[in-house]
Amino acid sequence: MDLTLLGTGAPAGLPRPDCPCAACATATGPDARAATALLVDGVLLFDLTPGAAFAAARAGRSLGTVGQVLLTHPHDGPALEVPAGVPQPGRVPDGQELTLLTGHRVRALATDSPGTGYAVTGPAGQRLLYLPPGAAPAGLEEGSGPPYDMVLADAVARPDALARLRAAGAVGPTTDVVAVHLDHDVPPGGELRRRLAAAGARAVPDGTTLTVGEYEAVPDVPRRTLVLGGARSGKSVEAERRLESFPDVRYVATGGTRGGDTEWADRVTAHRERRPGSWRTEETCDLVPLLAVQGPPLLIDCLSLWLTDAMDSVGAWDDAMWADGGERALRERVRELTQAVRATRRTVVAVSNEVGSGIVPATPSGRRYRDELGRLNAAFAAECEQVVLVTAGQALVLRG
Repeated sequence: MDLTLLGTGAPAGLPRPDCPCAACATATGPDARAATALLVDGVLLFDLTPGAAFAAARAGRSLGTVGQVLLTHPHDGPALEVPAGVPQPGRVPDGQELTLLTGHRVRALATDSPGTGYAVTGPAGQRLLYLPPGAAPAGLEEGSGPPYDMVLADAVARPDALARLRAAGAVGPTTDVVAVHLDHDVPPGGELRRRLAAAGARAVPDGTTLTVGEYEAVPDVPRRTLVLGGARSGKSVEAERRLESFPDVRYVATGGTRGGDTEWADRVTAHRERRPGSWRTEETCDLVPLLAVQGPPLLIDCLSLWLTDAMDSVGAWDDAMWADGGERALRERVRELTQAVRATRRTVVAVSNEVGSGIVPATPSGRRYRDELGRLNAAFAAECEQVVLVTAGQALVLRG
């Protein structure tokens, strides 16, 4: 089953008309995208967008053989432009199935926002899922069927849709996840590819023809990632974004609670409220046992607070205790942690502060903490497939 993407952009396209934003300004060449429309085996067309006939011609295809046009957008969606000879577009009611004379079977799926999703089974049994913009499937149950060969979804705006599909077993390790309905929320080019790769997805230019069920190099999600950054750099948001397309994440908060500190409580609450509701939170600095067992992905936020706890436990703030075994004890704690990171089978994203580029601390204890955090970050990074530095909300990949 061949699939030609006549467009891969949001309903308004990319760049948006008359939009002066930076993402639209740089969406040129292969990064320019018409509204998403799919042509399946030349006989089935999803979403009849303006200029579809010209888009098909540019891709070396024709709409003259199309026998069925189906819509996914809400009923008040984009205006339709029906070329001569193309059937009038329609919609399959949720839960019902349409069988074409060509052997394609199309089942309509309910979504959690206006519009219709479609599961298509080709004549040879290949399976693809196409979701409308801003939508996730509704009512999926675990074990409801084998993984799809290909999923086309709004992976940028709705990463939780992929999380639901993964939880239900509808997206597996070999599922080719292609991002469509791409808008100006993320700068195109390298930044878009990086964000999608973290979710196990990819984007392709308009006019690309894909073979459903043919092996593609699914982007490898790094198993161990360290995200570094300064205060309010966006490092925690970057780390959370890397796992928001996966279900059942364990969020490990190393900061604990600080009785009577309302400002700290407000910070913790803000972090908690922006995390997906399906994530579970555990407040602990005992990271080694968590890394040693199998389980869902871990998001550790953050290593700098873990280090504070470790230095407290060895008396690192007292010069005499530091000299009399405290330094050796801390080195052992760090060694145990990094060995656990090396041996872990879990997906891990850890956050840490980068403090070595600022003002030199005025006290010996402050300089000690700065030095030890630098050593910890370097040791932890050495065990990670990917290391990212975030500054001013922009992520720079240092490794991976």
